[in-house]
Amino acid sequence: MTKKRVLIIDDDARNIFALTATLKARSYECISCSSAQEALDLLETDEVVDIVLIDMMMPEMDGYEAIPRIKNIVSRRDTPIISVTAQAMVGDREKSLLAGATDYIAKPIDVDRLLQLLSRL
Repeated sequence: MTKKRVLIIDDDARNIFALTATLKARSYECISCSSAQEALDLLETDEVVDIVLIDMMMPEMDGYEAIPRIKNIVSRRDTPIISVTAQAMVGDREKSLLAGATDYIAKPIDVDRLLQLLSRL
């Protein structure tokens, strides 16, 4: 089985660190960006990215704006995107899915649930 490469987009280095450590321990490769614009720039290259994990609440450009822009990159149209949000309010999941996310997970992240999601993608 080839390792899946996960792009983590989050403006908080602690979240990137924790997610990277968790996923690497489960044989995922991780790369990260601390802003949506940095991620868009990376995704317009030939960099291998199998799955995107994006924090929905970031300064400058949030996930709700970034996801449709990622989906507009022809080579990334089918890349699964999981939105990560601390705002686990009624309607947040639907709002994420409407923006184009493949699935949604709330913070604090339930690692078992995240691994289940990733294994299906």
